[in-house]
Amino acid sequence: MKIRDIKTYPVWVGSRNQLLVKIETDAGVYGWGESGLSGRELAVVGAIRHYREWLIGRDPMRIGALWQEMYRGQYFEGGRALLAAQSAIDIALHDIVGKALGVPVYQLLGGKHRDVVPCFATTFATPLAKFVESFKLLIEKGWNVIRTVPVQRNPTLEDDHNLFEPRESIGITAEWLTQVRQEVGPDPVLGIDYHHRLSVAEAASFCQRMPSGTLDFLEEPIRDETPEAYEVLRKMTDVPLAIGEEFSSKWAFLPYIERGITNFVRIDVCNVGGLTEAKKVAGWAEAHYIDLMPHNPLGPVCTAATVHLAAAVPNFAWLEVRVSPTESAGFDDREIFAVQPVQEKDHILVSDAPGLGVEVNEEALTKDPFRFWEAPHLHRRDGSHTNW
Repeated sequence: MKIRDIKTYPVWVGSRNQLLVKIETDAGVYGWGESGLSGRELAVVGAIRHYREWLIGRDPMRIGALWQEMYRGQYFEGGRALLAAQSAIDIALHDIVGKALGVPVYQLLGGKHRDVVPCFATTFATPLAKFVESFKLLIEKGWNVIRTVPVQRNPTLEDDHNLFEPRESIGITAEWLTQVRQEVGPDPVLGIDYHHRLSVAEAASFCQRMPSGTLDFLEEPIRDETPEAYEVLRKMTDVPLAIGEEFSSKWAFLPYIERGITNFVRIDVCNVGGLTEAKKVAGWAEAHYIDLMPHNPLGPVCTAATVHLAAAVPNFAWLEVRVSPTESAGFDDREIFAVQPVQEKDHILVSDAPGLGVEVNEEALTKDPFRFWEAPHLHRRDGSHTNW
């Protein structure tokens, strides 16, 4: 069996682009993958075109060897665009091999540890009364792990939706989360994603404004280029940290795992290098008693690949999903994804179908083509740029 063609489909699904990749073989077996570099899909398409030139004619069963050749077969190794391309190709190769052997992808990763994958939901509700009620609604519907995002005081007084002042968010967000914990009690798992928007001092101040035990995890509070900065923050708060959704190799995870900086691994299989690299990171994390808590903001192909990873590792906490009683981003369009992971409330069933267990309607991919989309370019009151 040889690779016959590699096709890229950057398409608009729901409220964002998805970059889907299809690898075809001369045996008629094909596989689907997905890239995770949202907002820069065309850069990834370009990288895949480079890989396509020499991947055609190669044996798709040699997943690990092809991963090494993609990564090391050039002078400038790594980087987010290249690894996003590798991720999509690697996931599609796993889909092909699973189908060719008649086994689900989790069997290629060592076999199944669990039959269902637990998930967490996200709420964006405001003001405070609706914020608290959204947590109670999710708990009532069976969700026990809930994440939220930062809020700002008096947001309706601002006409500029791209205005974000970190210092103005930490007090009110801490106040609201403290109220939620008082209302829902000690059992639900509560977390917040600060999306790299804070400095070390701001993140520490935010944590220190809440009673210990209010939060079960704080996700990506500061930028991750400097592990030493996270080490400083680690000494200033007892809140468990969830880090890693932007990491594009096992080497990026190295200091965060080895130095005990992160408490949850926010791995993204569509960015880190696919399932080949993700399984290595998972084993590394297991040796340090750290659970995976994968980033999963994309479509059903990403979800399916992550579910197979989750099934095949012992150290797993919860999977991010974008469909819950408080959110529906539309990334799971059933006209496009005729067969996709089955979600039942706060968990996803592990598919036993060969490969990923996902089928994509190629004709439907042409109905809403790629749109240029930019993440919000946030700024502070003084005009300076800040992270989204």
